[in-house]
Amino acid sequence: MQDISRQIAPALSFNGGFVDTIGFIALQGLFTAHVTGNFVTLGVSIVQGTSGIIGKLMALPVFALVVGLTHLAACALHRRNLASLHILLAAYVLLLSAFGGLAVWFGPFSDPDSAMALTTGMVGVAAMAIQNTLSRQHLKAAPPTTLMTGNVTQLAIDIFTLLTERDAPERARVRTRMAPITVNLTGFTAGCLSAALLYLAIGLWSLLVPIIAAMWVCLKSHRAATA
Repeated sequence: MQDISRQIAPALSFNGGFVDTIGFIALQGLFTAHVTGNFVTLGVSIVQGTSGIIGKLMALPVFALVVGLTHLAACALHRRNLASLHILLAAYVLLLSAFGGLAVWFGPFSDPDSAMALTTGMVGVAAMAIQNTLSRQHLKAAPPTTLMTGNVTQLAIDIFTLLTERDAPERARVRTRMAPITVNLTGFTAGCLSAALLYLAIGLWSLLVPIIAAMWVCLKSHRAATA
């Protein structure tokens, strides 16, 4: 599992940055992956009197519910000796595709509190909740693919450790740990920048990119499970 984790984690990191950026743009400040960030934008909405409060309030409970259901599904699949990773990745692909379809068909949304905007946003939150759960439970050999603050913290610690550490085996261990963190951070950053540039060029059709990336991840996982 370590090999497949390291192979698919960068693509999932790219998706984390991409989908969060597009969701923030199209849904007027809603974070689909970094859901706790919605508390900050909720405070801004209250102070400035802007819309989008309902979606920001809904995001965390919806996220938590889907995380819990994903965990239960993974346990049930495991009891039946089924490879849960690629099955749950298939659900991730379906939800991400639904998010993209709803966004393209009904968006961009002038009123983030409208029924369709809320539906679209919560489908996006659900998709990213599955990604977060899989990253935590199934891709333990790889750094997180959405929550980059921890990755940045660990990378900074490792860089300064290398500046002071003289023990060769320890330096080698630190470098080994830094490599996947750096790759995931690069993937996430590339996702954010790509989302912004593609949104300017083709609007919400840019969501085809993370959907294709998710399909590739799912296929890669399926091949690893059946190899």
